[in-house]
Amino acid sequence: MAGGITETGELYSPYVGLVYMFNLIVGTGALTMPKAFAQAGWAVSLALISFLAFMSYMTTTFVIEAMAAANAQLRWKRREQEEVQDSDSTSDYSDDDVLVRGRSEPETRPILSVQRTGGGHVDHFDIVERVEMGQMASMFFNKVGVNMFYICMVVYLYGDLAIYAAAVPISLMEVACGNHSCSAGSVKYDDTDLCWGPVTRKDAYKVFLSIFTVMLGPFVFFDAQKTKYLQILTSLMRWIAFTMMIILALIRIGKGRGEGHPRMAQISGVPNLFGVCVYSFMCQHSLPSLVTPISDKRRVGTLVVCDYVLILGFYGLLSFTAIFCFDSSLLHDMYTLNFTDNCDVLDIPALRYFLGLFPVFTISTNFPIIAVTLRNNWKTLFHRDGGTYPWVVDRIVFPLITLVPPIIVAFCTHNLESLVGITGAYAGTGIQYVIPALLVYYGRRHLVPMLGTDEVNKHRSPFRHTFWVWFVVVWATFCLMFVTANIILEDTKK
Repeated sequence: MAGGITETGELYSPYVGLVYMFNLIVGTGALTMPKAFAQAGWAVSLALISFLAFMSYMTTTFVIEAMAAANAQLRWKRREQEEVQDSDSTSDYSDDDVLVRGRSEPETRPILSVQRTGGGHVDHFDIVERVEMGQMASMFFNKVGVNMFYICMVVYLYGDLAIYAAAVPISLMEVACGNHSCSAGSVKYDDTDLCWGPVTRKDAYKVFLSIFTVMLGPFVFFDAQKTKYLQILTSLMRWIAFTMMIILALIRIGKGRGEGHPRMAQISGVPNLFGVCVYSFMCQHSLPSLVTPISDKRRVGTLVVCDYVLILGFYGLLSFTAIFCFDSSLLHDMYTLNFTDNCDVLDIPALRYFLGLFPVFTISTNFPIIAVTLRNNWKTLFHRDGGTYPWVVDRIVFPLITLVPPIIVAFCTHNLESLVGITGAYAGTGIQYVIPALLVYYGRRHLVPMLGTDEVNKHRSPFRHTFWVWFVVVWATFCLMFVTANIILEDTKK
């Protein structure tokens, strides 16, 4: 996500864009949602996830408007450079000619009049160049704002990598240590329990984490890029797994064998649910890559609404079937593990192994991509104009500071629920709420002196009043205070 204007890539239809956005949002975070639902209560969870879906949709429209504003500013600067070149090419005629040109075309004139002199009307707000969030931040924010953006992005990506680094070894440990005993969760395993021979479950987790680091760590030192076919494969596996879990839970509930009796509300579980939901609706940082290649952007707003309605329905279906199918006290941090040790729900060993290993395949393909993105953000954060990094710093130091911290966190804890909750509640709040709101606010202010007030951004958010911008900022601030206070109170109780 290192800011910069990159190639748009191959164009695709709006409906393909809808599928891509759906796949981006519905990821590993969804697997931690059932337990968070059970802890907060079904009524509170339904209300909170619905409101957070609305808030995420609002900031998504903010980012799309900011992307259109960034494209308009780039066109304005390009036109300005062309005018300077034209002025230089005619400066040989006479000083009088230059003075006349200067008086008739003042610098404060909006770009609208410049473009119209060239013939037909040009839509300044067409999103044709992919402008990443880092580039938008450098266009609309001051130096402090740009640095704060990259710090927030770096913290979020570190949390992402720590979640991935813990999730894969947990799944491998559960499969290798025999969590397929049909105990239906009645046997509670402890980290000190033996896995094989004298090796405990905790030791097995560390062994798998070490293997994971050795296997995928080297990709951080090079450029990794997800291929189209790998994306199709991981998406297919994801939907097979999610569909299977929903259907199996519905079958068990339909037969009257559901064990779940969730509470209606439990306030103590709300802070963690908030973090999980924010993390699970995260897509704002990747919108430039998703929206720009859409061939027909006239219906982007409608498609985004459809996406969020579908995703909200999917999350609700997954979580409600989970909390009524399984006893809340037996729900795992990683929901797939509830199917690996319960033969009453799934009695086909091969499918139990498939669900148990499902996070391994999907997360392992994403880890190098996120790691390279984080490495590039570090480079951008410390980059100075005209400067280059020494080979050791570029090829060794940056990859190491990218890889080592999340691996250390994963060695220290494998509590996925806490990792997802903290990452979503803090860094996720900045990326999903604060940054989009400030981007659209300052983007609007930047465009007034350039385009005047006549030109209307066709991609402007339905929430165009400034009230909504500050509502998002105040909401994000309140949430951070609430989550922080809860963490302090929980530590005090301990």
